Amino acid sequence: MNKAFVKETDRDDDDELPEAQALPSGSRNYMTPQGFQAMRDELAHLMTVERPEVVSIVSWAASNGDRSENGDYLYGKKRLREIDRRMRFLTKRLEIAEVVDPALQPNRDQVFFGATVTYENQDGESHTVTIVGVDEAEPLAGKISWISPVARALIKAREGDTVVLRTPGGIQELDIVEVSYPD
Repeated sequence: MNKAFVKETDRDDDDELPEAQALPSGSRNYMTPQGFQAMRDELAHLMTVERPEVVSIVSWAASNGDRSENGDYLYGKKRLREIDRRMRFLTKRLEIAEVVDPALQPNRDQVFFGATVTYENQDGESHTVTIVGVDEAEPLAGKISWISPVARALIKAREGDTVVLRTPGGIQELDIVEVSYPD
């Protein structure tokens, strides 16, 4: 069928997938030292290990002749695009990163970036979260982004305070049980 009649392009659609949550306009890309180092390590690994391996596979596959049905060549080129896209993303994020060390926080009784907070919701369920950078967030591991609704509700609160969290399901009250920072 002619491409004029279907919504297909010559480009791979997955090249346009977003890498991570966008930062609010005008805000900084806050990161913990551990998150910054993890991103630097990932970038170095991509540059020195993964990309050279894939380049050697693609060059070997290209030397085999017909590239139109050469799976190693086609997959290798696609993987190179993925690696290059991730490297560009990491480079841009690291350039605008502002490293904030939570261990140096002077107001340890108040919730700020890098704090580990234990809170209880209205149902009496206890949750412990650490407020980290956008690129470090892992909600299932208890690491939430500083721009998430929960983190925004918790910021500047103290132990014993009750904060209001607005959710699509309604308003919730969270009681802050403990605030701690790494040593």
